[in-house]
Amino acid sequence: MQGEDERKGMELAVEHINTSHPLMKELAPGVDNGLLGKKLEILVADSAANPNQAVQAEQSFINQNNVMMMTGSTSSSVAVALNKLADREKIIYLPGISGSNDTTGKDCARYGFRQGFFGEMAANAIGPTLVKNFGENRKAAYMTPDYTYGHTVTESVSTYLRDHAGWEVVTNQVSPLGTQDFSQYLTNIANSGADFLINVNWGRDAVLSTQQAAQFGIIPAMTLVVPYQIPFLAPEAGPELTEGVFACTEFWWTLEDEYPLVKQFVEAFQEKYGYRPEWGAENGYVAFAHWARMITEANSFYPADVIAQYEKGETIPSLMGDVFYRPEDHQCVRPVCIVRGKARSEMQNDEDFWEVVEVLSGPDVIQPVDYLGCELGEI
Repeated sequence: MQGEDERKGMELAVEHINTSHPLMKELAPGVDNGLLGKKLEILVADSAANPNQAVQAEQSFINQNNVMMMTGSTSSSVAVALNKLADREKIIYLPGISGSNDTTGKDCARYGFRQGFFGEMAANAIGPTLVKNFGENRKAAYMTPDYTYGHTVTESVSTYLRDHAGWEVVTNQVSPLGTQDFSQYLTNIANSGADFLINVNWGRDAVLSTQQAAQFGIIPAMTLVVPYQIPFLAPEAGPELTEGVFACTEFWWTLEDEYPLVKQFVEAFQEKYGYRPEWGAENGYVAFAHWARMITEANSFYPADVIAQYEKGETIPSLMGDVFYRPEDHQCVRPVCIVRGKARSEMQNDEDFWEVVEVLSGPDVIQPVDYLGCELGEI
């Protein structure tokens, strides 16, 4: 579902670029029923969260369709692989949801530009919230998926809580991507003496591990925290499990009450697809809009010209206020949201799962530019 939501956001962006929709004109004023006289077409393949499969699909698009930009991924292992492909083939790549520090850290790419937030930003955003609400010197059990996203998010969150509040990692249960039965990991967590269950799992793994933690009685005996919020976690697991849970995310639709462009986006998306967008859709839409803006301002599709436009680091609009891309690592410096799960009795409608507690500015939560080891290659 995460990938489908992301794809729908991208498809809506392409439609809005090709029709000069008023929302797209706010984000990319230079669009004119397409880009530089050309209509956009989107090609889609399923990576199955497999880096090799993703690279093969994109290579086919490059060879057979002469694509000018690659996008997508809800897996950071895929994003890292496509970063390398983008540099090799000299094609712009816009990672979708990618929470690994490495995507614009040690595995950054000259041709890659990430709009979304990631593990280190999540840690710097949710860390103070946890300390404020729960205090110092607490014991935490982590559930970590065994790939770059999981390891870097767990490292960032646990380091923040240790260094700023003396929190202890009493166990870190690392499971393969696609695990169905988490009982062996949950048994260790149940016997760990932890106060908190910090679940870093992603997608279906996050839903299953949370449901099974409840079956083990770990929830509510331990306080559940989701440092990198999983789209569709609340509707799939149910508000009974996400009630009161703090999570860090990029976007939630009730921000429409504060940001006019969010309201336009939510209304357009809901009209087209029949539900309110999760943050994969927002991520895909905004990344496409920013790419369109760079092309029209560079007046060129040539990747080197587009890269040069991104690397100016100019302030540009997003749905949630102004942002910019750092020329040193191609990371968008953007807001991050802290949300808390609502009880079913508090929900105003059947999609009202989260209350937005705080919106933090990108510069306040992003790490120093040289912190994660990015060294961009040559154009």
